[in-house]
Amino acid sequence: MTVELLFDTKCKLGEGPIWDHTRNLFYWVDILDQKLYRYGARDNKVEVVAFDRAIGCVVPRESGGVVVALQDGFHFYDWELGRLEPITDPESHLQDNRFNDGKCDPAGRFWAGTTDSVGVDGHGALYMLDTSLKVSKKIKNVGTSNGLVWSPDATAMYFIDTPTRQVVRYTYELESGMISDPEVGVEFPEGSGLPDGMTIDEEGMLWIAHWGGHGVSRWDPTSGKQLDFIQVPAVNVTSCTFGGAEMNELYITTARTRTSEAELEQYPHAGGVFRVQTGVKGSYNERFGG
Repeated sequence: MTVELLFDTKCKLGEGPIWDHTRNLFYWVDILDQKLYRYGARDNKVEVVAFDRAIGCVVPRESGGVVVALQDGFHFYDWELGRLEPITDPESHLQDNRFNDGKCDPAGRFWAGTTDSVGVDGHGALYMLDTSLKVSKKIKNVGTSNGLVWSPDATAMYFIDTPTRQVVRYTYELESGMISDPEVGVEFPEGSGLPDGMTIDEEGMLWIAHWGGHGVSRWDPTSGKQLDFIQVPAVNVTSCTFGGAEMNELYITTARTRTSEAELEQYPHAGGVFRVQTGVKGSYNERFGG
């Protein structure tokens, strides 16, 4: 599989790629540079919005615009009007915390997690914002909340708390959003970097970005075996999502932060968005229903 550079944005911490298949829009964020990017496949145009605080992730909204998880909680954002509308901040009492990765579940509820400045001490959590705008804490004592996906049959949720080096599988109830019975599905081996963001394909296989590991791997969460690895020209690979007209293109975000000068000389396009054609189709990203 040939990896191509799609956008040479040189993000400090590119993250949170989301493809809105109904509107042919691709979103991603630069957490540290506080920017939200939007690419329109129809007009081949990239637009950028700069905020005055860190942005962890973004999801498209069913009724238009997007929902963003910022340093200070969940907000609606109207792209055309440039208007930010606060919803709720479940961690207003934790000044060192910020939102990190997140996406919508099959019922259109927005799940997003947090981390503190260290990211290993269990000060974060995973939250669910339902379509009535009520927020609930789903997982506590999280180091760095990261990759999050649901199985194609909507019976399982997979979650990454990066410092644990694990992907945990939960039994998931579509109607209620309840999760239960956690069990380890994937263990990242030493020397491969740390598991960061992830996506899932139509066969139920996980695609996981390697922070400090130069690529994206494909895993069978039932057997716990690694099936494939895609080398990416960046040290810190942060997340990935499927997109394109046939949903068989993998969009990969990367970061420049925590990369040495020597490494940046070797990987000058670190922080960019890369794309690779895969032999399998991915699952669609859901939109927020509230």
